[in-house]
Amino acid sequence: MVKALVLMSGGLDSILAAKVLEDQGIKVEAVTFVTPFFGSVSAQKAAEMLGMPVHIIDITEEHLKMLKSPKHGYGRFMNPCIDCHALMIKKAGELMKRLGADFVATGEVLGERPKSQNRNALRVVEKESGMEGYILRPLSAKLLDETIPEREGLVDRNKLLAIRGRSRKPQMALAKHYGIDEYPSPAGGCILTDPMYAVRLRNLYKVEAEPSAKDVSLIKIGRVFLSSEGAIIVVSRNEPENNTLMQLAEPGDLIFEVQGFPSPLTMIPKNSFGEDTVFEAAVLTARYSKAKGEPEADVASWKFGEEARRLIHVEKPSEAVEIIPPKDGELARIVRK
Repeated sequence: MVKALVLMSGGLDSILAAKVLEDQGIKVEAVTFVTPFFGSVSAQKAAEMLGMPVHIIDITEEHLKMLKSPKHGYGRFMNPCIDCHALMIKKAGELMKRLGADFVATGEVLGERPKSQNRNALRVVEKESGMEGYILRPLSAKLLDETIPEREGLVDRNKLLAIRGRSRKPQMALAKHYGIDEYPSPAGGCILTDPMYAVRLRNLYKVEAEPSAKDVSLIKIGRVFLSSEGAIIVVSRNEPENNTLMQLAEPGDLIFEVQGFPSPLTMIPKNSFGEDTVFEAAVLTARYSKAKGEPEADVASWKFGEEARRLIHVEKPSEAVEIIPPKDGELARIVRK
């Protein structure tokens, strides 16, 4: 039996690509990818709905290296879509060989995303992934060059589709044909397309030449500032973010909490703080706590994983530092008064 691996995002396009192939009697298995910027939950739900196995591959290490300087650049924000797609298809191709599958398929639609789904971008992805001729795009296949599985008779090209452009009407009609009533909106689901997160990530790369998975996850939460020494300071906004911050903490990270008042937690990642940054983090912790209006507050700081605590006395928490509002491409900056 012919077997295909479908890159499954959990969105409607990838679901329909799988269904079109199943209509030809092709055995379909799903493959999805995990990084700090996108997960596998939607893909797993879609695979379960379709009744097919799903393979989950963590590509965090390779993705972070690529993200620093993607060969084919970024989209509007920090989204390196062409390089990211090439990496995923390369990994899917490796899995294809291990499983004895015949080709890899995607839900891409010609022209749906101007930067990453035009003809040239699709060709670049094939070349960079090393999978030339073995990537089938069932929803737009009739508009694209014939693939090896089509030429070899493994797939009937006449039963593939010719969808083009950004309109969702053809996909919605096809979903109705297959009895698919529930599917997520086509929003992408990748935080790298979020303008606020993109600013945080650009600034993180200025501070950390090789940010870790923890670092890029940390800046998703809370309020993020740049200290007067150029270090990242993260201040949580609520109890769930307090919990997330502590889950991400590693030995050596510096944590702050106000004594005697309901307080956020604040973190400075390890190896990135001088005394000015420490004081500014303490002030910010007090400023966003219930001690904001008090004449003074004591803030405890400690290195995660260590017992020893240091008390930092802050006078007039609401006035001790100035917060310079962010400009385009920058974080809010802290200036000591």
